[in-house]
Amino acid sequence: MHRSDLSTVQNPIHAANGLPNAHYTDEAVFAEERQAVLFDNWAGLGVGADVPEVGDAKPVTFLGMPLLLVRDRSGQVRVFQNICRHRGMILVEEARKIEGAIRCPYHSWCYSTEGKLVSTPHVGGPGHNTVEGIDKNLLGLVEVRSHIWMDVVWINVSGTALPFEQANADLLARWAEFDKPLYHGGADSRFELEVNCNWKLAVENYCESYHLPWIHPGLNSYSRLEDHYHIEAAGRFSGQGTLVYRQLTGEDGAQFPDFDALSDKWDTAAEYITAYPNVLLGVHRDHAYSIILTPHGTERTVEQVNIYYADQATDPDLRARNTAQWKEVFEEDIFVVEGMQRGRHAVGFDGGRFSPAMDGPTHMFHAWVAAQMARHRDTPIAAE
Repeated sequence: MHRSDLSTVQNPIHAANGLPNAHYTDEAVFAEERQAVLFDNWAGLGVGADVPEVGDAKPVTFLGMPLLLVRDRSGQVRVFQNICRHRGMILVEEARKIEGAIRCPYHSWCYSTEGKLVSTPHVGGPGHNTVEGIDKNLLGLVEVRSHIWMDVVWINVSGTALPFEQANADLLARWAEFDKPLYHGGADSRFELEVNCNWKLAVENYCESYHLPWIHPGLNSYSRLEDHYHIEAAGRFSGQGTLVYRQLTGEDGAQFPDFDALSDKWDTAAEYITAYPNVLLGVHRDHAYSIILTPHGTERTVEQVNIYYADQATDPDLRARNTAQWKEVFEEDIFVVEGMQRGRHAVGFDGGRFSPAMDGPTHMFHAWVAAQMARHRDTPIAAE
């Protein structure tokens, strides 16, 4: 297989090129990134609000892998492979409440919401529900390593990443003030955007504020380019912050309640960070959001947006306005990321260059992806 040339991506920013075209258009490189970048690290899959009550289950396909989000009887969110251990049949086809057990529609093998295999009807012949060689204790659902933070369900498919709290220690410390109950705004506080671009372009665009004056003139009218600062933690996360955050105010002067016990910094500031690889996060004094980027092949991405508040009893009209405002901002970016995707089919494009003053967070993400690929390529593949 031809391997993309990453020799200049990790250069200092003034001498670096961006990732080559193949990282946005080539199926073989996409397959490499699937393992090295997304499966080997803590990637975002969904949110706890997708399964709000005990017994709720939601099937999710992540990079071709059928997974199942479940809130078990203790209230813990778990992630399983959405397949029966008998013949690999898909267990749950659409989101629903599990009233008793998760039953395979093929031969009725049943699993608890904790993943334990609880019954195998007729496995030993008609009327015989046990048989030698089928040990229910060894045939529970395959659980995928997961962690919940900011209500995002993070998964490490390979199981090889450091524990989440270690891998993301710097980010958890930076936003420790937001480690408190987050209340999802409900149906009017979630939406999806389907974008015809490689998922990384959405990250690259989100990381930087350089484009604000031209792409987000409304936002830039009060949170100007010069009010922004870079956030750079090499190898972990990058993004931007603003020193000027304007709270949304209703016609009657109502505003969302603030999160409790925030430091003075957050009176006027807000921050927008990409937690590598695929989760975009934003925090403000009165609300937070996550955008989970789900890749669907090289040139299509679904963005799952969920918005959270400090209080369950927020004004629904104000919530709807906030959602509409963010949706407008995020939609303004679509033509840019789709335009860059089309541009990646220009033969001979060298990955582009970076402004040393303005593109630091984006270059940092490119360098991190290149480092993941280099690590993966240097890892011996075990004989099958």
